Amino acid sequence: MNQTIILNDDLTIDATNVDTGEVIDQKTGQTKQTISFDFKVTSEEYHRVTSFLYKNDFKVNIPDLNLTFPAVIQNYSTSVTNLYKENQVGDYSLELIEKTD
Repeated sequence: MNQTIILNDDLTIDATNVDTGEVIDQKTGQTKQTISFDFKVTSEEYHRVTSFLYKNDFKVNIPDLNLTFPAVIQNYSTSVTNLYKENQVGDYSLELIEKTD
């Protein structure tokens, strides 16, 4: 089932394999929200999406789950490292963890 994930009110992702959870930070003992998901990126979107991800400072919003939290990248992978060739699609996998001050 696809899930809409919005990052920073600016990037809307049609995500699949969405998994939310919580982990305990071993250093602080705080509980942190996590989310992992997959999504497709076309060659037309490639530059915008990768530039956005490099900022590594997100407000995650999942409207259907009524879930919002600040996050950073915990893990990230892609099936293609160069989508500058026209009409290509890459598979991205992103894991985010709640950012605490």
